[in-house]
Amino acid sequence: MEAVITILALLLVAFVALGVYATVKAVGAAKRGVDRTITQARRTVEDTTLRAKSFGQTGVAGELAQLRLALRTSMRATQDALHAGVAEDSSLAESVDLFRRLSAHGLELDEELKRLEREPDRATVAGLLPQLRERTERITHSADSLRWAARDRARQFADDDLDALNAQIDIEAGALRHWTVEEQRPGQAQGAASQGPGAGATRCRDAGVDWPEPAAGGGNSSTADESWGGPAREEAPQAITAPDPHLRTKYPWQKSARPETTN
Repeated sequence: MEAVITILALLLVAFVALGVYATVKAVGAAKRGVDRTITQARRTVEDTTLRAKSFGQTGVAGELAQLRLALRTSMRATQDALHAGVAEDSSLAESVDLFRRLSAHGLELDEELKRLEREPDRATVAGLLPQLRERTERITHSADSLRWAARDRARQFADDDLDALNAQIDIEAGALRHWTVEEQRPGQAQGAASQGPGAGATRCRDAGVDWPEPAAGGGNSSTADESWGGPAREEAPQAITAPDPHLRTKYPWQKSARPETTN
């Protein structure tokens, strides 16, 4: 009885622990989803604000907004392209690591540009604009290079796969049209049969060889063979006049033909 109680207690504790673990995981997933949604919404609002500033403001504020917008757009596009490509091509893992290092410099520059937007000394900020513009161009150029290289690699793989697929389809299409080859074979056989059985003898006569003709009645031709000094040939089979079926006895139940009696 004590063993049963102990087993039930252990099962109860296991179920409670499992329920707590599932609850914690669900809460964590929900929290991450909420954080991701909030981050996405904040990013969208910030990008919209930067676009409005870049088009609506002039001077230092508009220049800083344009630099931040160009930096964020390039980095986000490269991040999406690399993360989408590394799932299919593992060789992009090194490119992802390089982009992660580049992102550190990009985030640092974005924070610096964000601080300079609130700087009241516009003259000092205007003096820093050439340096900030150069840093932004260097980072965006590196990000664009990684993104286009990944896209070119994916497109090259797609072209190679398409070429191989086209070759296989051409082979399969030729195999499916097998009747085109079969239609040529009967024509060739008909052309060979149209020459007739006497074509070989005609070619022999044209070549200057005059072979003796067989006997007209299809009888014994050993005399003609012996006149040439050659061995006697066996009698050729009669292909035109068929044997009398009444004189053949193939099966035991067939009766033999009765001899004719003379009066």
